[in-house]
Amino acid sequence: MGVDLVTFGCRLNVVESEAMKQAALEAGHDNLVIVNSCAVTAEAVRQARQTIRRLKRERPDTRIVVTGCAAQIEPEKFASLTEVSTIIGNAEKTKSATWAALAKNSAGEARIQVSDIMAVTQTARQVPDRFEGHTRAFVEVQNGCDHRCTFCVIPFGRGNSRSTPVGQVTDQIARLVDQGYAEAVLTGVDLTSYGPDLPGAPRLGTLVKAILRDVPGLRRLRLSSIDSVEADDELLDAIATDKRLMPHLHLSLQAGDDLILKRMKRRHLRDDAIRFCETVRGLRPDIAFGADIIAGFPTETEEMFQRSIELVDACGLSSLHVFPYSARPGTPAAKMPPVPADQIKDRARRLREKGAEALSRHLDRLIGSEQEILVERGGIGRTPCFIPVRVGDGQIAGTVMMAKIKMHNGVHLEL
Repeated sequence: MGVDLVTFGCRLNVVESEAMKQAALEAGHDNLVIVNSCAVTAEAVRQARQTIRRLKRERPDTRIVVTGCAAQIEPEKFASLTEVSTIIGNAEKTKSATWAALAKNSAGEARIQVSDIMAVTQTARQVPDRFEGHTRAFVEVQNGCDHRCTFCVIPFGRGNSRSTPVGQVTDQIARLVDQGYAEAVLTGVDLTSYGPDLPGAPRLGTLVKAILRDVPGLRRLRLSSIDSVEADDELLDAIATDKRLMPHLHLSLQAGDDLILKRMKRRHLRDDAIRFCETVRGLRPDIAFGADIIAGFPTETEEMFQRSIELVDACGLSSLHVFPYSARPGTPAAKMPPVPADQIKDRARRLREKGAEALSRHLDRLIGSEQEILVERGGIGRTPCFIPVRVGDGQIAGTVMMAKIKMHNGVHLEL
């Protein structure tokens, strides 16, 4: 039966899942399912619990191990599920010793193996040499977060911010290129906080330029979500000057109203976000911006919500990742006056509709253009600005092709 993975949440979890699978296989595990959970919303936790129950019904003899942020933050919640064999914390999950010990199946092993994540001071060495089901390689360069946004529980699942040294990152990407990957994606919990804990305090821009300089065989470099207020001058210069750095930034904006941003304890205001997008678009006219926006944050009025709607056009966003507000245990926002659930749902729907309109306009602009497309599985590819393209079933996953865009269906480009 081997080792199977069920991964929820962010790209960092994708990296860690591959590292866990490799460690579990090396330890000799068989008939094992690892559920790598996410805690960003209550819905993500619910989905993990539901999946665990379903897996056990379908495979009653399978051993189920649960890890990830939800398991780190609320281990007892998963320990209450009789379907779960072991709960492993984020600090333990990628250590070979953890999986070696589990493979011995000792009757005396602790069912909950979760340590203090705040005591962790270094990134784990996540060096999987392949990413099953993915044509892009994901590289952990940062973990944890030193900020305390009032809605967010993730720092308590990931610990304090810590960075991977530049040389380790470039060496890993060089190995991935040797494995045939054309694109690498830099991942982290708070990617733009990269570096102050390292000797010389390099910034994310320093890392990006080192990768582009020292790994000439890398065809495409992409960033996962960034916090625009932390973007450094070297990063902006790399965006402006090196076409191998993909023209797509996903921004952690969260809201378009200044009072809500302050209540969220964000470090930017509305005008900061607009100015950043204008500046970067001036440096790289073909760039596309996506953004995270929360619908129905506590105390949000209809007028405040409208300012989030209007931010889509003000920033020229082309895609949205909409989060209906979800109260997370122990966060300050959970104690604030809530927005009624039906209003949260309605506002999330309206934001998604606004995002769909913005995406359709962006796709309109790409019709007739020549695009470099990284071919993925299932007859889909991705443009440099991360738009999906139907390329047909005859293309080889992982290759890069040039093609002219003829049309779109509102979601995908068509050749």
